[in-house]
Amino acid sequence: MNYIKIGYWLFTTSMCGLFLYSAQMYFFNTDMVKGFFTALQFPEWVVIPLAIAKVLGVIAILSDLNATLREWAYAGFFFDVILATGAHYTAGHGLIGLSFYGIFLVLGSRLLYSHRKSV
Repeated sequence: MNYIKIGYWLFTTSMCGLFLYSAQMYFFNTDMVKGFFTALQFPEWVVIPLAIAKVLGVIAILSDLNATLREWAYAGFFFDVILATGAHYTAGHGLIGLSFYGIFLVLGSRLLYSHRKSV
């Protein structure tokens, strides 16, 4: 049994689930999410493009079509969770939340992806 591959898929499916959950919230509860973005001092026009980018990023990571595209998706997810964590912390929500755990999911999935290919 290859524990690195199991760990990779656990991290990756958790990460993709987190981003798909947030994307569906952006699509189906757009007005509520726009209110959150406004409260966190982000422009509300970015909600739908960000939801589309999250869905496309999940597709890029789960498909094995293009390694460069996968790297950009990981980078985009990393910047998304870093900015979300910073925004929530600045708004006084603290550090512990889904965006904070998202950092570990993105980093864990990416690091295990590197090791998975070498095993």
